[in-house]
Parts: sequence; C-alpha cells; structure tokens
Amino acid sequence: MQSLIGKSQMMTVEEIREDGFLLEKEGERVLLKRGNTQNLELAVFDSVQVFVYVDYDHELTATTTIPKVQVARYGFGTVTDVRKDLGVFVDIGIEKDVVVSMDDMPALTHLWPKKGDRLMLSLRVDEKNRIWGVLGSEAEYKAIRKRAKEDMFNQNVSGTVYKLLKVGSFVLTDNYLIGFIHESERTSEPRLGEYVKARVIAVKPDGTLNLSLRGRVHEVLSDDAEMILTYLNSVGGEMPFGDKSEPDAIRAKFGISKAQFKRAIGSLMKARKVTQEHGLITRLNSETPESD
Repeated sequence: MQSLIGKSQMMTVEEIREDGFLLEKEGERVLLKRGNTQNLELAVFDSVQVFVYVDYDHELTATTTIPKVQVARYGFGTVTDVRKDLGVFVDIGIEKDVVVSMDDMPALTHLWPKKGDRLMLSLRVDEKNRIWGVLGSEAEYKAIRKRAKEDMFNQNVSGTVYKLLKVGSFVLTDNYLIGFIHESERTSEPRLGEYVKARVIAVKPDGTLNLSLRGRVHEVLSDDAEMILTYLNSVGGEMPFGDKSEPDAIRAKFGISKAQFKRAIGSLMKARKVTQEHGLITRLNSETPESD
C-alpha cells in the first residue's frame, strides 16, 4: 500500500458506495469519497486518475485533485501554519496539509517561514504511511533555472528565498532565475520562503544574478539627504559642515535645523555615500550616481 501513497495513478472503480467509490489497483483498495471527486460521475470498471494520501482521520483515501507536489515530484506549496515543536504546515492543494519537519528548518526560529510564504518541496512516506514534505535541494533549483540576460542589470525582480547562508540568501525569481543577496545588500535577513522584491546589481557570466534589497539612492534617502548630496556635487565633493557646525550656519546654508542635518548626514553615512572627518563632510570617491 505504501507504494500508492503520495502519488497519482490510474485506478479502477470496483464498487459504488453511498459514501463514494471503492477503487482498486494491483490488489490494493482505496476509497474515493464523493466530496473528493470534483462532481465526477463514475461507473463500475471506469478508470480514474487519483492522488492517494492518509486523511485527518488516519484513513487511506483518494482524491481526483492531483497536486503538483508528489513523491519524487517537486512543486510549490503555501505555508498555512507553523509549530515550533513539529515544523511547518504546507498547503499543496489537497484537503490535508503536509508537514515539513522542524529538523529541515533553519537553526534560528525567526528565519522559519511564516503563514503565506512559499516552499518548493516534494513528498516522502515514512514507515507509518505518514506523508512529510521534503524541501527542494540545490539540484532541483538548478534543474529548473533559466539564464539571465545581460540587459537585466538594474532591473527590479521578485522571487522566493529558498536557501539561507551566513553570507547571504539565494532567491528563485518569478521567471525562474537564480539570484544571490549578499549580507551587505540587505537591512535584515529574509526568512526561508519569504517573497522579496530586489534589484539586479550584477549579471554573472553563469547567468545568475547578484541582487540587492537596498533601494536606489533616490528611494532610500530623504529630501534633506538628497539636497546635501546635490550641494556636495556642486562644490567638488567636500564641505566644511559637520556635527560641530553652528545651527544658525546650517540653517543659513541649507534651510533646515541642525537635528534634520544630522539625521540626513547619518543616513548618507549609513548608505556609504559620505564620510565625516575633522569637521568636513566628504562624498566618497567610489560613489557614482546610480541610474534608475
């Protein structure tokens, strides 16, 4: 019987019952409940394609809803619940969710998927006929990936985080490209299964992408910070203003308070656009304006 569970196959209607249809294949019998037939009308000796699983009542059952996720077949499912003592529950399109074991989750629980996140997985059946989800490995992602074109530089992409490393996160985009987000290109580490929006900062020779979760300059900097950058450009990249400057001098030059000025300089330094040293604000020489 274990050979049937977690897979789709053709079975033959052996008997029609009040609660459904008794199906048979190679001596094994499974009940197809009427609620799982999608209103399909069947007669004895008809053949029907079904997916076999163990339901919430611990009974072997069949459904004519055929999920993409099966034993040895990978597809995406949506996270419906998380139990830190068990694992992550995933909807694969049938009545019963499958569980991805806590043993397959990241060591840090705040990086576990949340409800609504997506995971690519297949199924395995244990010795008690229980179905478990199996996360896709690197090989599965490489098998479905496409090569990125060089003209994708600076484009926006969206995708699902599928692998976490200390140095960064791997993403499969909506159009099946593989991207990598280095730890320096994010403000916080995304979760496994999280759907992210990123920007292409490099197209590598192997057709994969380097991505950034940081916005473009005009997206992440305040109006005050952009004004200061503009002024820096106009005066050659260096100005005699800083934390020690008088509030009146700052307001006279920029029309903003010293507190606003300090916040703007702080954001520019965090974005690695300027340095502040010896009472001077200097635009970093390596910085060039980013295109849209």
